[in-house]
Amino acid sequence: MEPQVKAVYEQAEAAMKKAVAHYEAELVKIRAGKASPMMLDGVRAEFYGSQMPLNQLSNISTLDARTLQLQPFDKGAIHAIERAIVEANMGLNPQNDGVVIRIIIPTMTEERRKQLVKMAKEATEECRIAVRNNRRDALEQFKKLVKDGLAEDSAKAGEAEIEKLTKNYNSKLDGIFAEKEAEIMQV
Repeated sequence: MEPQVKAVYEQAEAAMKKAVAHYEAELVKIRAGKASPMMLDGVRAEFYGSQMPLNQLSNISTLDARTLQLQPFDKGAIHAIERAIVEANMGLNPQNDGVVIRIIIPTMTEERRKQLVKMAKEATEECRIAVRNNRRDALEQFKKLVKDGLAEDSAKAGEAEIEKLTKNYNSKLDGIFAEKEAEIMQV
C-alpha cells in the first residue's frame, strides 16, 4: 500500500474507531435494569453557579444490582444532586437521608424495554451514518489523490480496503447492538 493510500486508510480507521467508542459510551447511558454508576454520566448538577458532572460532586457506587449510592463530597451539594437526578427525567427517584442519596432502579415494564431497544437502535443508526460519512470522506480523498498523480490502481485498492473496513465496523455495530438488546430484554 502506498504511503498516501495508507495515510487515508489510517485516518478513516481512526475516525471510525472514534465513532464506535462514542456509540458505546451512549449505549452505557441506556439503562438495562441493572444499577451502574455510568448511568449518571450525562447528568449535571448546578453547584456554586456552575454545571458539574455528578461524579465530580459525589462518590457514586453500586450497593447491589438495583441500588446506586451517591455520597457527596460536600454536604451542601446533596440537594443540587438530588434535583439534577429528578430533572434528568430518567425515571429515577432519589432518596435523600441527609448524608447519602440512594437510587433504587425500578424494574422495567415490557413497554419500557421496547422503548430502550428503540433508543439503542437509533444510536446504532447514528453511528452507522458516522461510519458511512468517514467512508465517503476517504473515497473523496482518493479521488483528489488521483487528480494529484496517484495511480488509479492504487486508489482502487485503497477504496476496496475502505469498503472492507466499513463492512467490518458495521458488523461490529451489529454485534454490540445485539448484546445491548439482549441485556435490555432480559427480565
